[in-house]
Amino acid sequence: MRTNLLVLLAASFLVSCASNAPECVGPQSKNLSAAIDAAQTSLMNGCHAHFNRYYDDLLSIAEGDPGPGNKRAFSEFLVWSGDKGLLSNRQAREYYNRYFNVKFMSLKGDYNNCAHTCPNKRKVLLDMAHELSDKERGLLRVSLDNAAYYRSDELYQEIELVLEATCSACNAAR
Repeated sequence: MRTNLLVLLAASFLVSCASNAPECVGPQSKNLSAAIDAAQTSLMNGCHAHFNRYYDDLLSIAEGDPGPGNKRAFSEFLVWSGDKGLLSNRQAREYYNRYFNVKFMSLKGDYNNCAHTCPNKRKVLLDMAHELSDKERGLLRVSLDNAAYYRSDELYQEIELVLEATCSACNAAR
């Protein structure tokens, strides 16, 4: 009898906890501004652990109505996220730059370093290729900034060439 009462109390406690959990559904609007408002409300109401999914949802919505103004909308959303403590300022900058800046965030430090970069060259180039894909999404499909995307693509190719030459020189010097 006492065991049944404990089980019943535990079950009711779990149900009450589950009913207090926020529903973290993504933005339903196809309008980017309305979707950002909905995401901000959800993020402030306990869904901050789902930030990456919300950001991806917002990118998908923006792809449905691409335009140069979308860069600013994402910048403002990320500044808001930093101000609210959802992201550090560095994280907010990295999100923005990964999708909307021609420079590569995945290429940290000096890529002419024989000891560090050359042993990891394949990983560096793979990370940069993934980032180039994100830049294609942000620069081309979200903000219609063809010139910036093609500049990123050129930078990728130039860096690939420099890394190849640098690592060949490093290997020859050994």
